[in-house]
Parts: sequence; structure tokens; C-alpha cells
Amino acid sequence: MKQVFTFLFAMILTVGTLQAQTLEELKAQKAELAAKKAEAQGIADGFAGEIAGLQKQIQILTGWQTGLSGTIGFDLGSSNNWVAAPNKDASSTGLGINISAFANNIKEKTLWRNGLSISKAWQDVDAGPEFDEAGNLKDDGVFDNGTVDLLSLSSLYGYRIHPKFAITALGELNTSVENFLRPGSADFGIGGTWTPSNNLVVVIHPLNYHHAWSAEGVGGSTGALGAKIRAEYGNTYNIGGKNFTLSSALTTFLPYGGSLAVDYDGVDGPGASIDASLFEYSWINTVSFELIKGIGVGVGFGFRGSEVESATSQSYYNVGLNYGLSY
Repeated sequence: MKQVFTFLFAMILTVGTLQAQTLEELKAQKAELAAKKAEAQGIADGFAGEIAGLQKQIQILTGWQTGLSGTIGFDLGSSNNWVAAPNKDASSTGLGINISAFANNIKEKTLWRNGLSISKAWQDVDAGPEFDEAGNLKDDGVFDNGTVDLLSLSSLYGYRIHPKFAITALGELNTSVENFLRPGSADFGIGGTWTPSNNLVVVIHPLNYHHAWSAEGVGGSTGALGAKIRAEYGNTYNIGGKNFTLSSALTTFLPYGGSLAVDYDGVDGPGASIDASLFEYSWINTVSFELIKGIGVGVGFGFRGSEVESATSQSYYNVGLNYGLSY
């Protein structure tokens, strides 16, 4: 009997040892496969970046390059007898849209760059019954309460006298969608453009005609000669197999003279006006990061200064879901 127990104990010990060895071997194999997978993923990401770079070069040589990106943000809020809130019974609805698009034709001797940027945002807060001046109940919705409205168009054409420098002509319009040219500005000029890379364009036009419209519209407008400076950068980076897109445009007008009489909502009394300089600048930006199949998170923000439009600086931002497409 003692021999039987000794034999069984030896068998159990042997099986346990074999199982321990097998478990360690499996763990080692798993770690080895995980390392190989990480190495393969790194190689794949590298190839993806190289393929994207080659595709850009192919597009440049074949003609038009176009791209489109958009950001949509939407939010809802409501409170029902929430006493701590400023309005204990209120609801709010917000919607923001940002669209950027380009169409470029880059050749060995010529360049033609066209850009479009649109930003619209609405915010409606319902804190109970509202009445107009006639005593009628208001029935407005989110689209009746705009908070951001931007429309920017630009077209740059040039002839190269150097691989990185061209003689160019530029047309540009800055206004809003809903209040078109109330206010707004348009530029037409010639000069030179420096393109140190395919992603950066710097325009310097010392001969530029600038026309500005005040909030009163076409009736309150004037023009002047001056210098137009514009710098634009846009690029898409591949990070971990996902696209990170950045676009930024800074534009300014430096007048040689001229002003426009404007009234900032009746400042200094009814009918009073102020001579506003035609100097202006705008800096518009969009940033997006892809999460899955072109869908990601996007941010749009901008700053603007124009005495014809406002006595103080202007700014906006919106955040939301993003869909990007380039072809």
C-alpha cells in the first residue's frame, strides 16, 4: 500500500511540474506574439504615412486637389423646478456648424488656390412665455437665435518666377451668410506669394483695393488702397493610423488712408457717428482628429478686429463631431 501512495504522489508531482512548465511556456509565447504584433503595427503605420505622402505628390502632379471637412455640435438642456438655477424652469438648444473646403490646382509654373469657410451657430433658451412689443406670444426656435455667422471666400492665382515665389492676384470676401455684406469686406490686389512648402502660403500684396461695408449695408460703405497680407497653413498628419487635420488662415489689411463713419448701436447718442479706420484682421482655425472612418472630434475658433464692424475685438468657437473628406 505504501508503494501505491508513493507512486500516486510521484504522479501528481510530475503532472503539476509539467503544467507549470506548460503555463510558463504559454506566457512566453504570448509575450513573443504581442511583441511581434506591436512591431508589425509600427511598420504598418510607417507604410501608411509613406502612402499618404506619395498620394499627395500624385495629386499635385495630376491637377486639382480638393478637400472638405465639417464640424457639427449639438446640445440640449432642460430644468424642471431646479431652484438653484437662475431659471428654475428652462430649456436650451444649441447647434453649431463649421465647414472648410479647398480646391487647388498646382502646376510647375502656375498656381490656383481657392478656399471656403463657413461657420454658423444658434442658441435658443426658453425660460417661459415671452411676448413681443405688441403683446403677442413669441414662438421662435433655435434657428431664430443665431450666435455665430461667418462666410469667407478666397481665390489666389499666380505665375511662378521661382519654385517658391510667384506673382499673384487675390480676391477675398469676408462677411456672413444671413447678414450678407451687413457688415463685410472685399479685397482685390496684386503682389507676390511665397510658398516655402505645399502646406504654407504667404501672400503679400502692396497694391490692394479694400472695400468695407458697415452694419448699415451697402449704403454705408467705402473703399481705400492699402497692403494685403495673408498667411495660410493646412495639413493632415497620420497619428497611430488616424488623421489629424489642422488648418489656419491669418489675413489683414493695412490701409494707406480712408475711414468710414459708423454708429455703434447709437453710441454717443442717436444719429452720432464715429470715423472708423479700415484696418482689419481675421484669424480663422479648424482642428479635427479622426476617431473612426473619417468621423472624429473637431474644433473651430476665430478672432477678428474691424473698427467698421465693432469697437471691440470679436471671437467665436464651436466644438463637436467632425467628418473629414479629401479626394
